[in-house]
Amino acid sequence: MAGLVLVSAGAAACTNFIVGKKASVDGSVFVTYNADSYGAFMPLYHYTAAKHQAGDMRKVYEWDTNKYLGEIAEAPETWNVIGNSNEWQVTIGETTFGGRHEMADSTGIVDYGSLIYITLQRAKTAREALQIMTSLVEQYGYYSEGETFSVADKDEAWMLEMMGCGPDREKSKERTVWVAVRIPDDAIAAHANQSRITRFLDGRYVQVKIKDLQKKYPVNGKKAVPNLMVCSDNVVSYARTMGWFDGKDADFSYNAAYAEPDFSGRRYCEARVWSFFNRFSDDFSAYVPYAAGIEKGAKEMPLWIIPNKKVGMQDLRDAMRDHYEGTPFALDTNIGGGIYEMPYRPSPLSYKVDGVEVFNERPISTQQTAWSFISQMRSWLPREIGGCFWFGNDDGNMVAYTPMYSCITTVPKCFSGEGADDVTFSIDNAFWVCNWVSNMVYPRYSMMFPSLKEVRDSLDASYDRLQPEIEAKAKALATADERIKLLTDYSCQKGDEMISRWRQLAFFLIVKYNDMAVKPTDKNGTFERSPYGNGARVKRPGYPESYAKELLKLTGDKYKVPVEEKK
Repeated sequence: MAGLVLVSAGAAACTNFIVGKKASVDGSVFVTYNADSYGAFMPLYHYTAAKHQAGDMRKVYEWDTNKYLGEIAEAPETWNVIGNSNEWQVTIGETTFGGRHEMADSTGIVDYGSLIYITLQRAKTAREALQIMTSLVEQYGYYSEGETFSVADKDEAWMLEMMGCGPDREKSKERTVWVAVRIPDDAIAAHANQSRITRFLDGRYVQVKIKDLQKKYPVNGKKAVPNLMVCSDNVVSYARTMGWFDGKDADFSYNAAYAEPDFSGRRYCEARVWSFFNRFSDDFSAYVPYAAGIEKGAKEMPLWIIPNKKVGMQDLRDAMRDHYEGTPFALDTNIGGGIYEMPYRPSPLSYKVDGVEVFNERPISTQQTAWSFISQMRSWLPREIGGCFWFGNDDGNMVAYTPMYSCITTVPKCFSGEGADDVTFSIDNAFWVCNWVSNMVYPRYSMMFPSLKEVRDSLDASYDRLQPEIEAKAKALATADERIKLLTDYSCQKGDEMISRWRQLAFFLIVKYNDMAVKPTDKNGTFERSPYGNGARVKRPGYPESYAKELLKLTGDKYKVPVEEKK
């Protein structure tokens, strides 16, 4: 569609899942995030709580590039932030959808990444976060492309979509256009680089001013909270002024006006949402034509669904590790994965062969992930304990999600970024050690991944076993400070243990699978030896059977060993 552009594949292509408290197994609110950006080196962010003097200013640097954008007034008090969650159990995730070129505001001061971390330092609730985010961009201008945010706390979750109004905002007085929809408590939602909010003024949602949300619809009131929506005053009028919409307000669709999905928006982006919903639906096949991106007028997916079962931590781990297995978009049905059936594909997503443009599938789990998280928020626990930020410094499929409590005052050295950056390897840094292991496994996936999976799943299981124990200890302590110290020590210990185990895995993989052969090990993973003390004779597995058959089809008689006639 003329005038529209989706975010370029690989530039900031991320995935978020949202689970309401009545949709989860134990009453947790969950938000997940893959930070997918090729070449990015990202640590576990930590901002300490602080107090500021009147007149203090904060310099803002674009999150993606570190470009200086300007200054904003500092808040009187800021909160402790670990990754994308804070000490009050507020979590914010994002995915970039791009939208119309002309709406980008090159004169804005606050970009999407800075907006997340500034807000996390200031907000005690998701509703307060919405108010802060929209106020900041209204005052200072929004520097980034179109963005979808997950904004959640221990009680509820929202999806916020935001775009700027072009670089002439001082003249036009138009700042941003945005809309936020509350995800029902018994629902799950997702977004993946495509604007997802369609019609919201047609009676499906109750419209409220942000400042009136808590007064009119208290989150823990006696009455159930209805489907709520808040939006900028100009969300429809701006589209009318620009000539992008001329119908009734009730027919207005945010993504149709500002970021209508094209083939790439559906196949590369909405297909990931489809895959998540498909896990928790009895039959989601009606939406395959829409996700496939080929059929015009296909039935578009809902913003959220009621899952067919309660969603737990392991369900979310599995969803974050998804490669469309067992679906029409599965990656294991052709030779694209190479000899060892790698469920990953090289970038770019589209390319030309003899002048014909073709594309690769873009699954949830992708090699470009810099870090991944599952944020768990629980209302029934003291806030020092309730927020657990499960973090992995690489593709979610290739790492264990390590528990980092949102109250902690120190992060493990391996997640800090100390001594490493995007061009400096460090054996003590989780980003580099995890990527080192992943990049050994990718090209020989079917051969080597089982060894990684065994270690990954063992760590995940150990964290699950320990979580009730450590939280019971923390709950029994008399003061918040004691709980914070215990959970800080625990989180740092788990980070140290994780990287130590991952280094062992790296050493094991290079020894066991050296030169495409396999050194035998016993059931404990110890390398076997010959009677003379050397390592046991290696096994040479050759091609996997499925690939060998495909190779024979492609080469015909060329590599057939001739059958000699018996004399």
